[in-house]
Amino acid sequence: MIANRFTRRLGLSAAALLAGATLFAQSPGGGSPGMPQQQQPSQQPTQPSMPSQTPEAGPSNSAQSMADQSFVTDAIQGNMAEVQLAQLAQQKSQSQDVKQFAQKLANDHSQMNQKWFDPVARQMRVSEPKGPSKKDKKLIEKLQSLNGDEFDKEYITAMLKDHQDDLKKFKQEADASQDPALKQIAQLGSTVISNHLQLAEQVAKNHNIPVEGGKEISSR
Repeated sequence: MIANRFTRRLGLSAAALLAGATLFAQSPGGGSPGMPQQQQPSQQPTQPSMPSQTPEAGPSNSAQSMADQSFVTDAIQGNMAEVQLAQLAQQKSQSQDVKQFAQKLANDHSQMNQKWFDPVARQMRVSEPKGPSKKDKKLIEKLQSLNGDEFDKEYITAMLKDHQDDLKKFKQEADASQDPALKQIAQLGSTVISNHLQLAEQVAKNHNIPVEGGKEISSR
């Protein structure tokens, strides 16, 4: 009888130890660590780094001050248009690469206004525009009537031209402005826009859309 009781106790103890070991192995901290999930490669570059603080606007002569104010207004309107066009591309395009490209533009141009141009506009006492320019509004209206491949062609062509033009303006502002805040923002913005232009060129090639002047501008 004693032997049988002792045997049964050993059996119960072994079962308890086995159950405990199983629970430990299944717990988050126990057993072998799980294999990390494989991340799918992304064709989108990382988010552009924004200045931790917007530098305070400095003094400048009246003529350049007016040019600076015009640049800020145009940049804010341009960023607004880029965001609205990108949102339209999310709805109208049927191409994954176009949607990814548009999503990056929406994120970057939204941050450029929020972290760069809106604070500088307040410091310079520039009246912030309520929406895109009339020219960009016409483009938005035009693209609203298109879908699929037809939309992709018009959207990508517009993005190529807009970013080529914007890159010139940002570089000119970086060279001409005597305002330390705008000079820094224009320099950083040139890098972001140049990156966008390179992406636009690649997407254009994917869709057999001619790239006119893109290589010359993006290589500067």
